[in-house]
Amino acid sequence: MPHSRPVVAITLGDPSSVGPEIVVKALASGGLTDVCVPVVVGDARFVRRALGTTGVVLDVSVIARPGGATGLPGRAEVVDVPAYGVDGIGWGRIQAPAGRAAFEAIRASIDLALAGEVDAVATAPVNKEAFRAAGVTQIGHTEIFGELTGTRDPLTMFEVKGLRIFFLTRHLSLAEAIRRITAERTLDALRRSAAALGTLGVTSPRLAVAALNPHGGEHGLFGDEEERELAPAIARAREEGIDARGPLPADSVFWHAAGGRFDAVLSLYHDQGHVAAKMYDFERTVSLTCGLPFLRTSVDHGTAFDIAGTGRASEVSLLEAVRAAARYAYAVRPRTA
Repeated sequence: MPHSRPVVAITLGDPSSVGPEIVVKALASGGLTDVCVPVVVGDARFVRRALGTTGVVLDVSVIARPGGATGLPGRAEVVDVPAYGVDGIGWGRIQAPAGRAAFEAIRASIDLALAGEVDAVATAPVNKEAFRAAGVTQIGHTEIFGELTGTRDPLTMFEVKGLRIFFLTRHLSLAEAIRRITAERTLDALRRSAAALGTLGVTSPRLAVAALNPHGGEHGLFGDEEERELAPAIARAREEGIDARGPLPADSVFWHAAGGRFDAVLSLYHDQGHVAAKMYDFERTVSLTCGLPFLRTSVDHGTAFDIAGTGRASEVSLLEAVRAAARYAYAVRPRTA
């Protein structure tokens, strides 16, 4: 690549969502080109439509390859991924063509990253029901990135103002998530979490494991998962040289990590970690997918169909996601040229 800054592909997300709007607002903010060369991946018609609803002024330029991007402010440089049935895609509702358009943009961004044409990918929100309507077999972003890059069980990490959260399970019912809290899976997650932190530049990472039950189970009074599955995994991790602690009550462990006692917390299920991060700072929470051949980051909010097309959606989370992609891109995949 001819650029001195990392090239970050930004997908538009579901075109009927706030995705295209937050993309153009982020580009217009002027806060991205100092740290990266932002390249939009998706149908350029959705970019132009979002300019109309947001009132943002950008020079939209379709480029054949990311290497042709100038990385100058005031521009939306787009690798065009034409969508089928675009004229019928309205704002704020589940639509199969929108799900297909979102998927094709994601797939194009993965191809560009695997080819070394972009250094990292930042994604705008998608809708899982729209994916299903479009016949997309994967349930969400992480699963798509994992399958199309040949990565087994990619690891999700949230980052917000120094607080980092990994997830043992994510898109599962609570009952199924509890069934999957095993010593083997916990140990594997601790190993991969420690390795991911090392890749991101955290030396000698300190990891905490959140407990499942109230007060950490109180030695079996409120459940035995802590003593039966979590504690043995933590003990084994420590034998391997991983600085892991816990299980610690979930009502306090995230507070301790935010205060600097731990470098990251392993959350056991989706809402346990999501609630902690979003209450800490909803807009600035960023999701990182670790273990891929390249870095993928994402906003940590949904499609916001209720305000899509109004221009009211905040671009702050996307700004943070793109900045994180730029910050860590070369750590995950060092530049060779």
